[in-house]
Amino acid sequence: MKSRIYLAVLLGFFSNAQAVEYKDVNRAASQISFIFQQFGQRVYGTFSDFDGTLTFDTQKPEAAHALLKIRLASIDAGSQDANTQLQQPAWFDTATYPVGVYESSGATALGGNRYRISGHLTIKGITRPVDIEVVLKEQSGIGVFDGEFLLKRGDFKIGDGEWAGNSVVSDGIDIKFKMVAPQR
Repeated sequence: MKSRIYLAVLLGFFSNAQAVEYKDVNRAASQISFIFQQFGQRVYGTFSDFDGTLTFDTQKPEAAHALLKIRLASIDAGSQDANTQLQQPAWFDTATYPVGVYESSGATALGGNRYRISGHLTIKGITRPVDIEVVLKEQSGIGVFDGEFLLKRGDFKIGDGEWAGNSVVSDGIDIKFKMVAPQR
């Protein structure tokens, strides 16, 4: 009898568990940054102009969808000379490819408010699969998705020609982001 009562209480608890759904990205509260090595020194930068949409239900992460469009000319790598250089054809070629796009195809719950988001990143017309691990922090009806992944410049021909390889600028660029979305 006790086991039936315990089972009924447990089932009642789980059936009342609420899904938390997040929709859209608050651009003003969100940020995208990156860190790389140049001549052995760490360099920090940001992208200031991007738009994102998000549909994320904590009970159905496999149905999640995110679309992020980054205007690559909004890069700030610490100096106007660097910013101008990064827009040239050997780097982002912003005249031809003004926008980088990440589009997810779903997410997998990893436990502890951690998720693996699967999707594709397109830069300079080159599309590659990119999985990103994020931590969801819920704060007063707001979802803060913190994530990080390693982008390989060579995979997207960023820093092509004389800039290829690791001799001046590291091939691995650590991309960090914080996407903020209201609960719906």
